[in-house]
Amino acid sequence: MSRTRAAGKRRWVREKRQRVLKVVRPGEISREMMLQWMREKGIELRGAGTDESPHVYRRLREVLDAHAGTIRILHTLRPLGVAMASEDEFDPYKD
Repeated sequence: MSRTRAAGKRRWVREKRQRVLKVVRPGEISREMMLQWMREKGIELRGAGTDESPHVYRRLREVLDAHAGTIRILHTLRPLGVAMASEDEFDPYKD
């Protein structure tokens, strides 16, 4: 699934001297769906938007299996926590 499909379409607009994030089209992944998945896996999440939800990405095992003939896997890591900017954080260089 694409990040836009997961999070929906949003746009920064200026209202009363400040920027506000407006939803143009809602996404398929809700914040609660993302947080529930993280709780079930025992992963602590700080920040992040639904465009970075685990629902968007292929499972690691699937990716490693696809490369099985070309690589030798010695060890895989399991995340304990994820920290990134929240979805309502304005980045003047990106947005």
